[in-house]
Amino acid sequence: MVTAVAHPSNPTKPSIGLPGRRYDHLFFSSMALLILATVFVGFARTYYLAGVFHAPLPSLIIHLHGAAFSCWILLLVTQTSLVSAGRVDIHRRLGVVGFLLACLMVILGVLAATDSLAREAGPPGRDPKFFYIIPLTDMLVFATLVFFAFRARSNPPTHKRLIFVATTALLIAAIARWPFAVVHRNPIRAALLSYSFLIILVAYDLWSTRKVYRATLWAGAFLIFVQQVRIPIGKTAAWHAFASWAQSIAR
Repeated sequence: MVTAVAHPSNPTKPSIGLPGRRYDHLFFSSMALLILATVFVGFARTYYLAGVFHAPLPSLIIHLHGAAFSCWILLLVTQTSLVSAGRVDIHRRLGVVGFLLACLMVILGVLAATDSLAREAGPPGRDPKFFYIIPLTDMLVFATLVFFAFRARSNPPTHKRLIFVATTALLIAAIARWPFAVVHRNPIRAALLSYSFLIILVAYDLWSTRKVYRATLWAGAFLIFVQQVRIPIGKTAAWHAFASWAQSIAR
């Protein structure tokens, strides 16, 4: 019979000093509240403090889009709070509702963007046809990451990070409406500022585990790549031809 002996000269070194996932509940709940504050500040004057249903929005589709978007942010806060409270059972039931809401948001987001194109709305001085690519690609990023988050729902660390990055993709419109000249009505600068949420997530990964989760890396890289490559694409003749076609259909 062979007996395994642990030699003192080769002891097992436990990992010490790493918070691990002990603070996940606090971190993601806090980030959900920060996202809520970001959205509220951005849309307070024109939407939330304007009476929501009575807010002077240009069309019904914009109202529906705003309502669905608000529900998503509130659901995010609710879901992170439920996990923190140990009510994972309710969290999972609401997850199905969240996935359906996300699908509705993508549809409404595309319709709202096309409605704005038909009205030639957008930041002052910006070509509406160029600007059309911004909300459409935001919906592309959001839809892709939510899809993979739903597939990874049995893997909590991956699932929550994909949802977090997907929601970050929606923050440009809110940040671009902050009452600060550096980002107000400037979607490019607003996009750059939104990346601070990704930096915070990377910093948390490194602090808690001394590594960056694969989901954080690929989801963040995908978001940044799409948001940066859309700028030169939006200036091409091919994109303007597509936007002109969409505008003619919407009118």
